[in-house]
Amino acid sequence: MEKPAEFSVQGATDSPTVTLSGDWTANNLGDAPAVLGSDLAGLGAVPLDLTRVRRLDTAGAFAVITAAGGHEFDLSRVKARPESMRLFELVITAVRAPSAPTHEQKGFRDLTIRVGKGVVEIGREAFDTLVFLGHLLVVVARAATNPRRVRWAAVVSLMERAGLDAIPIVAVTSFFIGAVVGLLGANMLQQFGAQVFAVELIGIAVLREFNIIITAILLAGRSASAFAAEIGSMKMNQEIDAMHVLGVDPFEALVFPRFAALLLTIPLLTFVATLAGLFGGLVVTWSVLDLGPAFFLQRIVDNVGPTHFWIGLSKAPVMAAVIAGIGCRQGLEVGNDVESLGRRVTAAVVHAIFAIIMIDAAFALVYMELGV
Repeated sequence: MEKPAEFSVQGATDSPTVTLSGDWTANNLGDAPAVLGSDLAGLGAVPLDLTRVRRLDTAGAFAVITAAGGHEFDLSRVKARPESMRLFELVITAVRAPSAPTHEQKGFRDLTIRVGKGVVEIGREAFDTLVFLGHLLVVVARAATNPRRVRWAAVVSLMERAGLDAIPIVAVTSFFIGAVVGLLGANMLQQFGAQVFAVELIGIAVLREFNIIITAILLAGRSASAFAAEIGSMKMNQEIDAMHVLGVDPFEALVFPRFAALLLTIPLLTFVATLAGLFGGLVVTWSVLDLGPAFFLQRIVDNVGPTHFWIGLSKAPVMAAVIAGIGCRQGLEVGNDVESLGRRVTAAVVHAIFAIIMIDAAFALVYMELGV
């Protein structure tokens, strides 16, 4: 049964001894700390006897310290059980800790500090990325020389989750992208009486750019975030630390299967996106321009050809490597809190989409210089 916090003052008025009793906890303090503080005001360091205190928590210890002088509290004049003394030591250390300095806005100086920290952080991220890339290349080379080290069960499972399960969303999205390109091409080219060239516009746009771009962006939002969340959760639960203790390389067990799964499935998804995009354009040209499927496919074969498809497909391995690498790296950088997990998952998606756009632009410049 709980008892309220109580105290009694014994001895002479100039050098009394205070005896505390009852439960000095947050729920039972009442007005005892305020009365104790008023009785001890101006008396300096007073011996405190807490041997009769039944229960004590940090709120009660803080109340006693505040009433008996705060920062001037003398722990050597306290008589209590060992567990109570440890609690007093913990609380008095927190009371005497210096307060955190307030941040003052200093205008241009503060701006330069933030810019400098940003530059240093970019350099640190670049260094960590190179370390991650080097470790991944070592694991890839090790797997190439000894395929028995590869966890094929994990690779196949991830291929299903990251590849086959993504076929519906990739197909639907690419279908509507092809339809939109067809509508824009038909409306624009009809003004010049060249609506028949909408077929070439659809073929080149879908085969060369939109098939791989749509696939990569969807995988960035779907797979990169999943990889970062999965590995990040394992990092928070210290499962990756357990792998190190057991002698298991997390890159072999976690990173490489995801890397291989995307590398093997993204060409299939790109092919599906190509078929869906062309079908969307075919539906639009057939319904809007009254150009039949046979005419559409014949112009694709004669005037577009397979070159643009192979150009688009050549980007697939690079996109797969970037998406898997960014997702896994961000997952390995997760700290021990949920906020860090959220930041890293968001960063995985944003960085992957940004990298996809930059890589596609670089490929476009290279192929333009090559004349293909």
